[in-house]
Amino acid sequence: MTTAVLICDDSNLARKQLARILPQEWQANLFFAGHGAEALDTLLKQHIDWLFLDLNMPIMDGYQVLAELKQRQLSLNVVVVSGDVQPEAIDRVKGLGALDFIRKPVDSAKLQQLMQQHAVNINATKSNAAPAKTILPPVELGAEMRDVLQELTNVAMGQAGDLLARLLNVFVKLPIPNVNLIEVSELHMALASVEHESSTSAVCQGFIGGGVSGEALLILTDSSFKDIARLMNYQGELTVKVELELLMDIANILIGAVLKGLAEQIDMSFSQGHPVVLGQHAAVSELIKANAGRWKKTLAIELSYGIENYNISCDLLLLFTEDSLKTLNYKVAFLLEE
Repeated sequence: MTTAVLICDDSNLARKQLARILPQEWQANLFFAGHGAEALDTLLKQHIDWLFLDLNMPIMDGYQVLAELKQRQLSLNVVVVSGDVQPEAIDRVKGLGALDFIRKPVDSAKLQQLMQQHAVNINATKSNAAPAKTILPPVELGAEMRDVLQELTNVAMGQAGDLLARLLNVFVKLPIPNVNLIEVSELHMALASVEHESSTSAVCQGFIGGGVSGEALLILTDSSFKDIARLMNYQGELTVKVELELLMDIANILIGAVLKGLAEQIDMSFSQGHPVVLGQHAAVSELIKANAGRWKKTLAIELSYGIENYNISCDLLLLFTEDSLKTLNYKVAFLLEE
């Protein structure tokens, strides 16, 4: 009997990459879903033996799918495939019934090892079908490139969240990254979702490497400092100087980890400049207005971090120069052809 497999991930790149390393004998009965609700619809209509499930997805995420499967008592093997590698995330999905957890990006050796652990007798070979060659516009952001960049950032964001979670012993909430190509005049629109009622503090740090350059902006609401200080076991008075030190600590953790995660996936390395304080206790729009001259047309990637059970709101913006798009297009095309 042919094994039926469902891959559920909001990233087209992630679905393709996983499908290519599945066993040859599984290729004939392969299904795809772009979010959890679509996966459940497929499961109710079609017998599925194995479900490979992403966690961070729109409409219905992986946690909700696992909870629904548990409630409906549907019998199938569920393997979570995610960039969110926090220990608590892994414990939660296994508590909800997941058979195992694979860290993104997945390679065939890891998949074969998992299959062997669960006594599945297969030969994990790639499909013979040659992937279509993708030629992307030199300086445009097509849907395929946006999807790839979102997936690469999702993995990098998960690595940064894992580092933060381990350092602070918390559970970090990781939403889906936003990727847009915008004019500097539209930058305020990209910041609309990070414009908070309370004042904010921000740090900017440049990065460059292999034809790609840009700046990372870390924006933290002032109301977050109290809980951050508590998590870092700081007992003294929260002065402006102390808040600046806490801001720099968070910036060093998140910016460094995200850039490292991105660089590893596209086979590059980034050099980081010295962090610069854009301002403290001001509106986001005011912080950006003072520095808008540094940015023209930019590829903006927005990452929003939250910490469960704490009043902490932190946003990270990666602003790539327009010249970087040619190199990124090349890297993306290479990934799609693998």
